[in-house]
Amino acid sequence: MAANVIGIIGGTGLGDALVQKLTDVRTEEVGTPFGRTSAPVMLGRIGRNTVAFINRHGPGHKLSPGDVPYAANIFAFKKLGVHTLIASGAVGSLREDIAPKDLVLVDQFIDKTFRRQSSFFDGVAAVHCEMAQPVCGRLRKMFAQAAERIDIKTHIAGTYVCMEGPQFSSRAESLMHRAWGGDLIGMTAMPEAKLAREAQMCYCLVALASDYDCWRPHEADKDKQTLLKEIIGNLAEATTNAVRLIEAVLEESDGLCAEDCHCRKSLELAMWTADNRITAEERKRLRVLFE
Repeated sequence: MAANVIGIIGGTGLGDALVQKLTDVRTEEVGTPFGRTSAPVMLGRIGRNTVAFINRHGPGHKLSPGDVPYAANIFAFKKLGVHTLIASGAVGSLREDIAPKDLVLVDQFIDKTFRRQSSFFDGVAAVHCEMAQPVCGRLRKMFAQAAERIDIKTHIAGTYVCMEGPQFSSRAESLMHRAWGGDLIGMTAMPEAKLAREAQMCYCLVALASDYDCWRPHEADKDKQTLLKEIIGNLAEATTNAVRLIEAVLEESDGLCAEDCHCRKSLELAMWTADNRITAEERKRLRVLFE
């Protein structure tokens, strides 16, 4: 595998649109200690960069957020040499100023998930990665600059509340998430961002606002079918803009992979278990995480 492979995880709406931009495409099944990935990895090029792409929800959007094999996806990327990971995902907006169709470069998370594997090291070792700044600031700045350069409305920061799902929030929950300081509500960013940090990757998330969640009452004259069509239309437009933004970063930006970035050294002080308590078999199984 070529050096400096850029990983991309396509969320709702983005997968098919972005795949059409890939050239020299081939598909690879990547085995992992954590089972199969959501879908076979698509390898190709966008601009000057070699890209590895996974559709988070699998072919036909079959995988519910709680069923996505997050650990397998991230491990497969690392096995392929990915050090920089770009993710996307549809979200509901919890703020009036984040309108449907807007893009948001997430910088913080509140994790409400509870039934997903959130560490590669369960049963192996006590590993405590720093998550105070859970997104790569260097990478997020590059996206912010690209958004300004191509004139796409993009909020340069936002707190993403990740709920377990698959049901949407009650109105009381939506109001609570706003009171917590949440700006966006979604179901897929966690434990993805945590696992990317454990894999010593630079991680950036482009969120696509599709609606205002349920804290904001819908217009009384619109029935459910009309509202659904509106949400799908919002997501389609946000997807087009997200693809343009990712393309711009991949085609025009230098330094997407930076080995001196602090994200690439996240395990240096995280391992608390004594070396002699980790077996040779366990080390071999997880060795790519340390590369």
